[in-house]
Amino acid sequence: MSAAQWILNLALLGWVLTRNLGTRAVTPATFGVPALVVAAVAATYLRDLPTLGSDVALELAGLAVGAALGVAAAGLTRVHRADGRLVVTAGKGFALLWVGVVGGRVAFAEWATHTGARAVGEFSARHQITGADAWTAAFVLMAVAMVVVRYGATALVVGARARRTAAVSGSPA
Repeated sequence: MSAAQWILNLALLGWVLTRNLGTRAVTPATFGVPALVVAAVAATYLRDLPTLGSDVALELAGLAVGAALGVAAAGLTRVHRADGRLVVTAGKGFALLWVGVVGGRVAFAEWATHTGARAVGEFSARHQITGADAWTAAFVLMAVAMVVVRYGATALVVGARARRTAAVSGSPA
């Protein structure tokens, strides 16, 4: 793994944790900023998805794992009212999940580029995965899916809470 990839992974982890841990008021930026970040990451890293052999299956597996992790992250995020405002709270479990996911991705990349290179190469050949670009795409898709599903699920809860509050108070949502 290159220094740039280390920095990118650590920056992503730091950004996610500083932006989400604790209790935060729900604002347009709550969902807008991550949407912009995900769009930028997708535009940068997913320009040319490998589609030969079993690359698409690997990429779909990355999406599925990311979606499941996004559901888990959403489950570790609480939407509630505080001081009359909708807020989102994420704590230790959320942090541990993200540290585990990013740490696992970094550990795999380090292993795959060093002592595990032969094993990954043999696995890739046996399963018709065309190379590092397919693995990279699968991991980027996993990360994107995790963020999108987590924020999508959280947005659904925020919307439901806002509608429920509006129905109780008699004002429009």
